[in-house]
Amino acid sequence: MINVYLDDYRPCPKGFVLAKNAEECILLLEHEEVDILSLDFELGWGQPNGLTVVQYIVDSGRYPRTCYFHTSSLAGRMQMIHLLTRHAPLHIRIHNGPMPSEG
Repeated sequence: MINVYLDDYRPCPKGFVLAKNAEECILLLEHEEVDILSLDFELGWGQPNGLTVVQYIVDSGRYPRTCYFHTSSLAGRMQMIHLLTRHAPLHIRIHNGPMPSEG
């Protein structure tokens, strides 16, 4: 089981595997069991964003156990949280913000 940190800019926290874009994150979700997933929204101009990853999670049913949103985009965070909370099983923990250590 792994922890995944999706971000194209910020440094990856200790104990996490870095995914620098949506495609890398989706590959990890596809092939690994993910405990904690921390998502950024904006991943570079014209690139798929964090919402693309959340849509993959919903479509595939490959939910992490816990999901955080460390993005600075309030609108992006709300879109991702809304989509995830509408479809996620009840045991999935969804936090409206970054991991406590990132405060």
